[in-house]
Amino acid sequence: MRAFALIVAICAPALAGAQEFFTLRGHGGPIMDVAVSSSGRIATSSFDNSVGVWSGQSPNWLESHRAAVNAAVFIDDTTLVSGGDDNAVVLWDLASGASDRRTGHTAKVMALEVSPDGKWVASASWDSRIGLWPVAGGPARFLSGHQLGVNDIAFTADGSQLFSASTDGSIRIWDVETGQELQRLLSHGFGVNQLVLNEAAGWLAYGAVDGGTRIVDTVTGELLHDFTLERRPILAMATDPEMRQIAVGDGEGYIMVIDTTTWRITRDFRATAQGPVWALAFSPNGQNIHAGGLDDILYSWPVATMDTHSQMNTEARSFLEDPETLPNGERQFKRKCSICHALGEGSARRAGPTLYGLFGRPAGTVPDYTYSSILDGSDIVWSGETIDALFDIGPDHYIPGTKMPMQRIAKSQDRLDLIEYLRKATAPREN
Repeated sequence: MRAFALIVAICAPALAGAQEFFTLRGHGGPIMDVAVSSSGRIATSSFDNSVGVWSGQSPNWLESHRAAVNAAVFIDDTTLVSGGDDNAVVLWDLASGASDRRTGHTAKVMALEVSPDGKWVASASWDSRIGLWPVAGGPARFLSGHQLGVNDIAFTADGSQLFSASTDGSIRIWDVETGQELQRLLSHGFGVNQLVLNEAAGWLAYGAVDGGTRIVDTVTGELLHDFTLERRPILAMATDPEMRQIAVGDGEGYIMVIDTTTWRITRDFRATAQGPVWALAFSPNGQNIHAGGLDDILYSWPVATMDTHSQMNTEARSFLEDPETLPNGERQFKRKCSICHALGEGSARRAGPTLYGLFGRPAGTVPDYTYSSILDGSDIVWSGETIDALFDIGPDHYIPGTKMPMQRIAKSQDRLDLIEYLRKATAPREN
């Protein structure tokens, strides 16, 4: 999904082969990123705080992050690294299941890259810095200079330089050894979200908040090609291993495929009924494209026939329902709570615990959910009063250190309507 160093592959023969449509189901939240090992093991990162490493249709869940996981990449066939909204970078030993949690960023990690020699992991963070983490262990180094969050990074072929894209509208080039900024390749008024680097051919593709999909010279920053289609923002980019195709995903749910040998658009597929495309990766032969968005499912389409297959089923997401058709309490739940919380008896791999039996329940006691340590021994008992306080001042103030997203419901009537809806919707059902 990132630069040329990420080699993506279709999953093992237990799944569908290239040029076949297939899905991977099991996450409890939207798919934020996808990567594949050299042997073909797909890893999916999700809003449900987990990484799934797939063997056929069966996932092995990696659970260490305390918030949404935005990025993952294989270092080698037995080692994975992930980064997320909890500001952490986690290295995983896939054979033993052991994890090594690395901290140092002060805001969410948005993208990861492995150096060509496999010795370093670079992280792009919204703290405006780039982290360089030694795989073997030891302290990280941080490259500073961007004015706003860093969204993506890409190593050069020899690993000596690093390209970075930022919300501040710039693409910069860094010396990895010294940490010094070598060049500001370009700068404009729109944030840059995605990079694909082909150093050998002398081009860099980038996707921006303004919907721009542009190809520039890697040395001068001169514009070579512009494939902007006025769909914004660009949220995902990927290339096949031979760099003959670039796939571009946007906020309006389209996947555009560009042939880099002719510099023409060969596909422009509406991949979602509603919502964005957040994750893209090609199969190793370039014939399939794997994608993720608001749906809890990874989709893989044959590029040649992608527009004849199913779209992502985002119309089923409750938070996308027309708010004017819902009572206010239900509207508040579906817009603020439903992406993280289930109402049934199980937590269903969601980012938060089930709300079933909420009233009168001590905080931090749902058995099938892993809480942050801040709730161990908490004296909070969920009631109308405590729920009101939670959303009045926001979870980050009511329970400092919680995994809950920072959000408030400012109007007291909206909070009261939500509480009354939850009283009914979460009440234990009679057998």
